[in-house]
Order: sequence, then structure tokens, then C-alpha cells
Amino acid sequence: MPGRLVRTQTAERVSELLGSREGRNHLTAHGWVQGMPVVMAVPAEPVNDVMGMVSMHGRSALVAMLDAGSDELKFLYVSTPNPALQQVDPEEATAQIQELFARTGNQGAVTFRVKYWASCAVTLPIPVFHPAADTKSYGQRLSL
Repeated sequence: MPGRLVRTQTAERVSELLGSREGRNHLTAHGWVQGMPVVMAVPAEPVNDVMGMVSMHGRSALVAMLDAGSDELKFLYVSTPNPALQQVDPEEATAQIQELFARTGNQGAVTFRVKYWASCAVTLPIPVFHPAADTKSYGQRLSL
């Protein structure tokens, strides 16, 4: 049940962000396009499970997660698997999505592979969106 609640809170925050021009502009500057899938994740969720959901869309996607410590809404851009990328070992079965977020945040672009994929993909960090001062009511809703 806690995972469902966190996923719902994440979905609400994503919906608010995409509902604002500033939020859409921010995500667009980092690879999002109208209609791109957004997969909601819980920080402790296995990377393999999250990427299984990404795979269902068959195209690049964003992964959204509420940071467990800061409650910030974070995003990763995930490319489709590509055989042209250098092969890396699959993520450990115990690897959590929050670990991939942290690695990507520290390293920038990260080439990775999950057990479902024959090829690797790339994940890119998207900076946390901080609304402008003139969108005060939007910022207050985000902090709820």
C-alpha cells in the first residue's frame, strides 16, 4: 500500500508540472516531447521492474520519482535500448531505481542494461524544476 500512495503522489505532482507552461518548458529543454510516456517509480523499486514498465512503451520515456529524503520530484530521461551502444553488465537484481537516479545525477549520462534487454540504453538526468517566484501558488501546491 505505501508504494501505491507514493506512486499516486508522484503522478499528481507530474500532472501539476505538465499542467504548467513553465514545467512543460523545463522538461522540453531536457528531451521531453508531448505524448512521451512518464513512468512513475517508488525509490526502493527494483530498476528491472521500472525498466520493464518503460519497455512496454517501446520508445524513450521519462521516469519520475519523489526523492525519499528531499521530497523533490525527480526525472530521468531513458533512451530506447540500442545495439550500437557499448555493452555493459546488467544491473544487479537488487538495484533500486533511486540508485540509478543517484548514479545518473553524479555522472551525467549513464549507459546501463537491465535483464530484459539485449542492448544497453542511456539515461540522462533532468534538473529538478524550481518554479519562478511569480508562480507562487503552483510552488505551494508542489510542497504539499
